[in-house]
Amino acid sequence: MSACSLEEAVDQVLNRIQGPIRLGLPLGLGKPCAFVNALYQRIKAQPQRRLVIYTALSLSRPQPGSELEQRFSGPFFRRVFADAPELDYLTDLRCGELPANVQVEEFYLQPGSQMGNPLAQQHYVSLNYSKVARDLDRKGINVIAQLVARREASPGRLSLSCNPDITLDLLPLLDARRAAGESLLCIAQAHGELPYMLGGAEVAVERFDLLIEPAERRRLFSTPNMPVDPQDHAIGLYASALVRDGGTLQIGIGAMGDALAAALLARQTDNAAYRAALDGLQVPQRWGALLADEGGCDSFSQGLYGCSEMFVLGMLALMEAGVVSRAVYDDLRLQRLAEAGGLSAEGRLQDWDALAEAGFPTNLDVAALEGLQRHGLLDPGVALQDGRLRLPDGRSLAADLEDPATRAGLDAHRGAVRGQCVHGGFFLGPRDFYRRLHELPEAQRARIGMGAISYINRLYGDEALKRAQRRHARFVNSCFKVTLLGASAADQLENGQVISGVGGQYDFVAQAHELEGARSILMLRSWRESGGEVTSNIVWQYAHTTVPRHLRDIVVTEYGIADLRGKNDAEVIEALLQIADSRFQDELIEQARKAGKLAADFRLDEAYRQNTPWRLLALQAEHPALFPEYPLGCDFTPVEQALLRALKWLKSKLKLSEIVELGMATLFESTDPAPFAEHLQRMGLEQAEGVREQLYRKLLLTGLRETGPAPTGAAPR
Repeated sequence: MSACSLEEAVDQVLNRIQGPIRLGLPLGLGKPCAFVNALYQRIKAQPQRRLVIYTALSLSRPQPGSELEQRFSGPFFRRVFADAPELDYLTDLRCGELPANVQVEEFYLQPGSQMGNPLAQQHYVSLNYSKVARDLDRKGINVIAQLVARREASPGRLSLSCNPDITLDLLPLLDARRAAGESLLCIAQAHGELPYMLGGAEVAVERFDLLIEPAERRRLFSTPNMPVDPQDHAIGLYASALVRDGGTLQIGIGAMGDALAAALLARQTDNAAYRAALDGLQVPQRWGALLADEGGCDSFSQGLYGCSEMFVLGMLALMEAGVVSRAVYDDLRLQRLAEAGGLSAEGRLQDWDALAEAGFPTNLDVAALEGLQRHGLLDPGVALQDGRLRLPDGRSLAADLEDPATRAGLDAHRGAVRGQCVHGGFFLGPRDFYRRLHELPEAQRARIGMGAISYINRLYGDEALKRAQRRHARFVNSCFKVTLLGASAADQLENGQVISGVGGQYDFVAQAHELEGARSILMLRSWRESGGEVTSNIVWQYAHTTVPRHLRDIVVTEYGIADLRGKNDAEVIEALLQIADSRFQDELIEQARKAGKLAADFRLDEAYRQNTPWRLLALQAEHPALFPEYPLGCDFTPVEQALLRALKWLKSKLKLSEIVELGMATLFESTDPAPFAEHLQRMGLEQAEGVREQLYRKLLLTGLRETGPAPTGAAPR
């Protein structure tokens, strides 16, 4: 591998790759933006060259949708994002100015960012995350480039850090093509802020052809924690009771994922309050039998193993709290040894009899001894001479682990096996997340195994080991629509517009049906409000499906849990009606009856007729500690938090056609601005000039008044 400057790296690509450049970039944080921008600008100036970019989750600052949002976002963006680089190709794509000789194909879009963009929508590729490397190879990718981390303590090594996910699956495929004579380039760009992660993420420097020097010094892109409202907290509480101690956990991204992590933290650190909240939600009364079979409410004594394509801040917080603490091992015999109780929490051998049960030989020859030492079960100072074990102090023992004298002599020479509590494919989050990863002690850092997405998202390949590791798995994801027959949508609207992508959701749902004792849990907000209109997210039918109904399993809303596995259609419909918002239950019942899927005399139990937002607000008032607005930390100041609530309220209540009407009405209302002086100053509206600014000032004061100084979350009309 050779070190080079940014421009030299671009020169190498243009000179060594003949014909179209097919560039593969990691999803999310791992894109080497400086290199990508330099290559993109050079290609723009050479229309005879063609560039195709294959990637996902191209990140950019959110686009404010109104002048009020712009006033809010400007100072916040400057403070949080600072000089984090933007991708030039993404800017041009959004503006419709992508040159004809450049094409961008993504398999996962930044959520909601490319709605209504024909070019992005046309070149979106619908793929399961686990199949991306295969298809990139089929497309003839000939350059890959990514950010890496490096440190003095690991000479000759680089860390793929935030993105080993696809790279580790792709490199062997590229090696085979390179061996066949193809011209390929692997380019690394070091970044000083990127945490150095271990496990599969750590690779030899020689894996890359070029290392761009000097290391990137601009700020990493971050995704600030957004507020978690009572609706999401209730969903998180229900889902948390389905997680089984000693099991496996996957968490998706977003507010509902944060709510689940917060609920699991409460279950561990304040179990009495946690149980009281579940009682308020009537969990033991309604779903006690399900919890007894599948989950639990006790704090965690065995701990959880995290197996999640995205390593999120919530997973790190659960590690720090001791919830995610069940270690797994990269060898089937070691895993069986741990399951049999043969390893202590620190990974030390504590039961000699369990060795044989796990498949390790007890009569030691050279290979068997080296195997125990390689795994860390015995110190490397123990040797085999003339058929007997020789200890470092010169004592000689029988090479038979069944011999009591041998066991006693080796007790002081037992080593510690390094297991991992989390396997993740990529990470992305707020700046505090990156800081905490940087500051991890080395022993704790080693407990996080960043690796290939094929290992995490698929059951096949090392299947026996994965089955042993992933006991009682709970794969928890989110969706935005569920039909009464159990199908769900998470990536695309009915009209074909892609919101984000399938990602790994289907992979995990399929795994849940293949793994013994596993469950797929889909979290769903039962209703939404937009432009002043409230609609149900549980619907009779929807013209797009991410997860088909034959893979239906568990659905959780803010009103409860629907266990759909193995049930007939009428039972599925009833279970979903029980967790639907009561404002829509009658209409849904009538639609199911008309389709002949419910009996004409069907009646929904009155106990489920009180599913209203007001009920959740009452529960929040009773248990405020379990409904924090920012359970995992916050980048917003207190004033910004209040403004964000007000702006969210205004956006949910106002249709474009009604803004002026409501705005004019507020001009005649007298909201005392004194309590909100800081808020008005932050938005540059302390001295409103002209009718436009007066209108904005009045609208903002209305939103601040309605949402209050605390996150009360006023119920919808």
